[in-house]
Amino acid sequence: MSTEIKAPTFPESVADGTVATWHKQAGEQVSRDELIVDIETDKVVLEVVAPDDGVIESILKQEGDIVLSGEVIGKFTAGASGTSAAAPAAEAAPAATEESAPAAEVIMSPAAKKLVQENSLDPSAIAASGKDGRLTKEDVVAHLATATSAPALAAAAPASKPVSAPAAPVALDLGARAEKRVPMTRLRASIARRLLDASQNTAMLTTFNEVNMKPLMDLRKQYKELFEKKHDGTKLGFMSLFVKAAAEALKRFPAVNASIDGDEIVYHGYQDIGVAVSSDKGLVVPVLRDADGMSLATIEGSIKEYGQKARNGKLSIEEMTGGTFTISNGGVFGSLMSTPILNPPQTAILGMHKIQERPMAVNGEVVILPMMYLALSYDHRMIDGKEAVQFLVAIKEMIEDPARILLEI
Repeated sequence: MSTEIKAPTFPESVADGTVATWHKQAGEQVSRDELIVDIETDKVVLEVVAPDDGVIESILKQEGDIVLSGEVIGKFTAGASGTSAAAPAAEAAPAATEESAPAAEVIMSPAAKKLVQENSLDPSAIAASGKDGRLTKEDVVAHLATATSAPALAAAAPASKPVSAPAAPVALDLGARAEKRVPMTRLRASIARRLLDASQNTAMLTTFNEVNMKPLMDLRKQYKELFEKKHDGTKLGFMSLFVKAAAEALKRFPAVNASIDGDEIVYHGYQDIGVAVSSDKGLVVPVLRDADGMSLATIEGSIKEYGQKARNGKLSIEEMTGGTFTISNGGVFGSLMSTPILNPPQTAILGMHKIQERPMAVNGEVVILPMMYLALSYDHRMIDGKEAVQFLVAIKEMIEDPARILLEI
């Protein structure tokens, strides 16, 4: 029985999606709940799985095509066998002579097919790197680059070179000035638009401070084993303490936790803190709901889970929607100092950085301490410089004296 394969139902904030990758082709056998196609939206990649054991009957939307919520993208036949669909072709093959047998059809993505047609290329002569032998746009571009460079290399060879001793091809760096042009993914394009919008439509400033991380490092060293044992393997990190410090500081400075909606200011009576997570597809910001009421173990566990989901492309739109404040930790990549960009409609973002030992003056003496630069970028339309500085100082004081977080002082 033939059934329709439909795109997922998108949330109201997502208008459409793009067919990113077909993991199965027409005629292929699939098992129930097996991944068959990825739909990429501006925020996440959504997976469509097989509803039952059967065969992909046909594909109606190719890779790169735009699809709407719930739109039919293919057809599926439950209980059918993939080998039976291919049987007539297999039986007819011996009847054809070797001379008259046509070349096997090369499976190509829409972008690759367009390039092949525009350049009058033989697709069977191009090495395919896509799944199941699919020819991708990158394969065609690489083939064109190689074909273009070969005549130039031949013309550049010295005429006096003996014919019997040609130059070894391996001595030439064919990729020294190679270029590769690929379209942005929808997620990357969405990130680019949001960052550009933040820089152009906000009065963004950044204030800096530095924090002595030794008290926090000593606290972590003293309790990390007991913490991990108590909370079933959850490790005590610095991020959870920064989240708790930020949540407390947000209560004291409501403007930093607010957002701008047109000509109105929206004050939030809760602290939903987004934690920036890096993935292969780009930066995503899952949200810790009601972070002020979460325990350190819950925060650490949630951040770990979000990180795994981000790497596997499993984050849902709901998990990344909302948020009243954001924390970004560039220090994990070695950043010593940076100016984080706002995540609209939020009005502030905290940037953490690399912990580095530096000589500091303490009570008239030079002491080597593990220091971290903190950066707070804020929308000056909403937050005055005084509030921004005081907010950052409050976080500094709580990190340098962690008991303040517990005592809320």
